[in-house]
Amino acid sequence: MEPKIAVLPEPRGDLVSAVQAGGGVVEPVSKATRGLVLTEGLDGNTLETLLTEYPGIAWIQLPLAGVDQYEDLMQRYPDRQWTSGKGAFGQPVGEFALALILAMLRGVDAFARAQSWGIPQGTSLHGKRVVIVGAGGVGREILRLVSAFTEHITVVRAHPEPVPGAEKTVTDDGMDEALRDADVLVLAAPMTAETARLIDARRLALLRPEAFLVNIARGPMVDTAALVAALAEGRLAGAALDVTDPQPLPDGHPLWSEPRALVTPHTGETPDMIRPLLAARVERNVRNLGTGFPLEGQVDVRAGY
Repeated sequence: MEPKIAVLPEPRGDLVSAVQAGGGVVEPVSKATRGLVLTEGLDGNTLETLLTEYPGIAWIQLPLAGVDQYEDLMQRYPDRQWTSGKGAFGQPVGEFALALILAMLRGVDAFARAQSWGIPQGTSLHGKRVVIVGAGGVGREILRLVSAFTEHITVVRAHPEPVPGAEKTVTDDGMDEALRDADVLVLAAPMTAETARLIDARRLALLRPEAFLVNIARGPMVDTAALVAALAEGRLAGAALDVTDPQPLPDGHPLWSEPRALVTPHTGETPDMIRPLLAARVERNVRNLGTGFPLEGQVDVRAGY
């Protein structure tokens, strides 16, 4: 039987086509609805009302890889199947992470601010020690790309199962030791209660003054005030931030004028990049829903990602 799917809040054309290609039928929400495909803009209260009024909704496809805005709701409805874009957006975000790493190491941020011809500077990524926090789709793509430059890559993840391609895999218990030797620290983990302020003043102090921080995950994973102080005092070589806390970063914030900081407006993935990737995920999940196969990108409700 063709599963009845609602695309909300507006039936965006590419997602409607994806549902149909997966063998589903796009209809307004009713008692026959088996799944919801969300575009950005549906708030948690509206979604909770739908889940309460229509208990036949068994699957909810969230529009992004991060699910922290729906975390409380998922905890209240753990019997539903929640899927996100996790793993699907690894390619564009991993590519941008590599661009930020190379920009910082080669001094592109300083050259972009220069008003006159300056002194050549920069260092190579080849042979450097890189620590990647997170082993999901984005973290693994960063690992794959960075492996072209160095074999000295440590991955920090929630459990100790080795990540293929990494020189070392450690849990949070081994993170401090890894930071002491890092040339580059890349944050690519999901935002959860456990990862909030993961990089605080204590952990920033573990990094050598020659080390760089790259954050393409979520802004609150870094203690912003502690980072501002570390950069201003020269205790960190630089930080490339595609996400900030607060976000958007207010005009006049010290990070804008900090010469060791490179700030980009959460552009690791753009709508044009992720729309076809999300549509492909939706098509496969609709097909799997109809045939009883496991859904892709399932959220571990207890873990929050």
